[in-house]
Amino acid sequence: MRLSCRHPLLVPALLCALAVLAAGPTAAAEDGSDTHAGAQVARLYEDAAVATRQYEAGRREAEAQRAQAQRLEGLLERERRQIAVLREDLGRIARAQYRTSGGLPLAARMVLADSPEEMMRGQHAVWQANLAVDIAVGKSRRAEARLAADEAKAAAAWQALEKRTSALAGLKKDIEQKLERARWQLQGQADASVAAGACRGAVRLDQPRTRFTSKWVAPVEAYELSAGFGSGGSRWVNRHTGQDFAVPIGTPVRSVGEGRVVRVSCGGPFGIETVIRHPGGYYTQYAHLASVAVDQGERVSPGQWIGQSGTTGNSTGPHLHFEVRVTPEAGSALDPQPWLAERGVRLGQG
Repeated sequence: MRLSCRHPLLVPALLCALAVLAAGPTAAAEDGSDTHAGAQVARLYEDAAVATRQYEAGRREAEAQRAQAQRLEGLLERERRQIAVLREDLGRIARAQYRTSGGLPLAARMVLADSPEEMMRGQHAVWQANLAVDIAVGKSRRAEARLAADEAKAAAAWQALEKRTSALAGLKKDIEQKLERARWQLQGQADASVAAGACRGAVRLDQPRTRFTSKWVAPVEAYELSAGFGSGGSRWVNRHTGQDFAVPIGTPVRSVGEGRVVRVSCGGPFGIETVIRHPGGYYTQYAHLASVAVDQGERVSPGQWIGQSGTTGNSTGPHLHFEVRVTPEAGSALDPQPWLAERGVRLGQG
């Protein structure tokens, strides 16, 4: 009947970790240590990822607690039924005593007995009846006390569960709100750079610890595919020359393979963009960025963060425009999907 938490220190640790995450980036922004929002957004992305993992761990723990509490509710209901049976037994015994005694006290019945044997039998029957009553009363009292204690445990467990879930959700939401504000601050800086026609310089980001075993990767880790190669519409003079990835502002953009940065520019229809030359003479373009994390002439490796997505230039919303070219200039684009598929990267799988 006990309701116990298998990991009593897990939730306080999660809440402390999330509190640090929620407070950390704000403090950095207030003391002015970050001159560019890109670094703050990158850190907040990491914080949000950690917060999500911690929240999911807490949610799983809460679900386990919920299941245990529901099992306890079932046991409590069983105890209530048992107590009802005990109370019915007490009533039955009391009614039987009343009928067999004929309303006479025990002393009177013993005086009126015809023989010592009859008197002893009567005394024994009364003793047995009293013992049965005492046992039934004791069982009922113990069951009622146990029920009261278990009901208190169940109520406390449900309250703790609701408080825990609310706290985890609140801290996660706080980080996500900070991330959203930082995204638009980053986009504002990017728009100013595009308007001036000059890049602010590389925003050095802490690179992910992931070491890719493949030579080629998708340009962003999590995405939804939007406009594809060759799409028509009023947004383009001719056909769409690349593959668009719908991602939030500030999403880390990765080099799809090993190569060298041959262009970093700010302005024009592509907004902030970078172009990388890969072995074999192919080029990839990453456009409408909010920031770049590499300089022209720099060598990059597969999966290296080279910038952050945005909505600069001729863009209708946050996304990454990705092109594969046979020259560094526009007008030589290939369909990115089969090009990446030939290299083991099938888009749509994240």
